[in-house]
Amino acid sequence: MQDLIISIRSIATLWILTAFLYPLLIFLIGQTAFPYQANGSLLTNAQGEVVGSALIGQTFTDDAYFLSRPSVIAYSEGEEANPTGISGGSNLAPDNPELFEYIQAEAQRLRSEGIEPTADLLYSSGSGLDPHISPAAAEAQVERVAQARGLSADEVRSLITQNTDGRFLGIFGEPGVNVLSLNVALDNL
Repeated sequence: MQDLIISIRSIATLWILTAFLYPLLIFLIGQTAFPYQANGSLLTNAQGEVVGSALIGQTFTDDAYFLSRPSVIAYSEGEEANPTGISGGSNLAPDNPELFEYIQAEAQRLRSEGIEPTADLLYSSGSGLDPHISPAAAEAQVERVAQARGLSADEVRSLITQNTDGRFLGIFGEPGVNVLSLNVALDNL
């Protein structure tokens, strides 16, 4: 009987620690030290309306906006939206003919829009949710966006520079341009 009481006390203590106190501590640390990140890294437009998260990619089709990475999921927009928030790649092998046909068609579509295809404008990320493109992919779209908005290419390039994230700690990863923050900056001009 004594072993049963000790077991019940241990379970109750661990349950209170792991189900209540630890999550509460992490919540308080997040809200105090990192409120922007803890609340979804939400971006707003000039009117103060939330337009998306800096962490999740979105589809842009208008010539006045930079294109983001393609995704095999429908993000959270339109009739084909994915309400469950599931992420993922296409799971097509590199030698799959469907992938090859898709890449060829996408490259042709980009060229018809005056964009020289780059890898990140042709291939989706592993999660399908990556909000960044490379500076080279952004540069490939400068003329199209500048012309659609009536801006000079230098003005658009300046915004690209302002919205380019550097390497993590200066050494890890590659620089990337957050497409949503860049497009919001374009709208705010």
